[in-house]
Amino acid sequence: MNRIAKISGVTLLLGLSVFVGSLLNSSVEGASAVTQPGTADDPVVTKSYVDQQIQKVLQGGTSATPIPTPVVTSPTQSSSNEIVIVDVKPGQTLIASAGAEFIVRAGKAIIYSNDANGVADLTDGKDLTNGQVAPSNHLLSYPREGRGIAVQNGQTLGLTVMVRGGYTLQ
Repeated sequence: MNRIAKISGVTLLLGLSVFVGSLLNSSVEGASAVTQPGTADDPVVTKSYVDQQIQKVLQGGTSATPIPTPVVTSPTQSSSNEIVIVDVKPGQTLIASAGAEFIVRAGKAIIYSNDANGVADLTDGKDLTNGQVAPSNHLLSYPREGRGIAVQNGQTLGLTVMVRGGYTLQ
C-alpha cells in the first residue's frame, strides 16, 4: 500500500472515532437527564434573596426553615417524642415506656427487664436480655413498659442517655 492510502485510512478512522465519541459523550455526561435551571427541580436563587433571608433570621423574623427550640422536661419523667438527654446516677434505673428508644452515649449500662424478654438492639439486630451489657451508641427499642437500663455494678460514674419517648427515672 502506498503512503497516501495509509494516511487517508488513518485520518478517516480518527475522524470516525471522534464523531462516534461525540455522540456517546452526551449520554455519558447525563445530558438527557439534566434539568433546566430555574425549574422546580433546579430553582435559581439570587444573592439578594439569600441576603434578605439571612437578615430576617438575624433580626428575629421568620425563616424558611424554623429553628428548633430546646424542650425542657421533668428530670424524672417524660412522654415527649423529642430527644431528651438524661443523666442516670449509679443506683438509678431508667425505665422506658412502650415504644421508647434509648441510645447510651456515655457510661457502662446493663439491660433491666422484669420478665424473660428483653430489649431490641436495632443497630446489631439482636435481642438483649436482662443483665446483658447495653452497647454504647446503639439504638435500643423498648416494645413494652417495665424494661430499661441501669448503671453497671462497680461504676462510679453515671450514664448519659439520649431518650426518645416516655421514660421514668427510678
